[in-house]
Amino acid sequence: MEELFTYLAQFGYLNAQQRELIRIRAKRRTIAKGAYFAEAGKISNQIGYVTDGIFRVCYYDKRGDSFTRYFVYENRFVVDINSFRDELPSAEYIEAITDCDLWVFSRKDFNQLSTLISEWPGMFANITLHALENKLKFTSNMLVQDAQQRYQNFLDHYPGLANRVPLTMLASYLGITPSSLSRIRRNR
Repeated sequence: MEELFTYLAQFGYLNAQQRELIRIRAKRRTIAKGAYFAEAGKISNQIGYVTDGIFRVCYYDKRGDSFTRYFVYENRFVVDINSFRDELPSAEYIEAITDCDLWVFSRKDFNQLSTLISEWPGMFANITLHALENKLKFTSNMLVQDAQQRYQNFLDHYPGLANRVPLTMLASYLGITPSSLSRIRRNR
């Protein structure tokens, strides 16, 4: 749980009593590779802090082809924020692409923490803003880059992650075919 407290400390101060309130409400959970943390059409009732493993946020088209929007890995929160916050059905899937370990908060526990810890809502507003800024910074560059530049940008922005995710999912994220990605990797 210390990794969670270290992460939260980037966004605000928590005293010992507040940490204990968090410790009581956080539940340890393991999600097996291939299982979903959130599913399209269902309301997300939990938020998790990833301590080990990788998720991908994706959607499926009418033919059943999946498209990877982004990856969530260690020392980050995983949630469909709109579904969780507004209690609306999710439009995406959050799939474990490796076995994953998390600290999970139910909506009820998360909301109780918002009531008990005055800094909690502000911390999560800052965490959400930070994640959004990082995502926008990376994806805006992808619009003007060729496939090789996108792959290099991915390597620079997410060191070590390219070797941990399946080639097809990485290619989908980069907006290229798996064969193009294989060729780019081979020519490096």
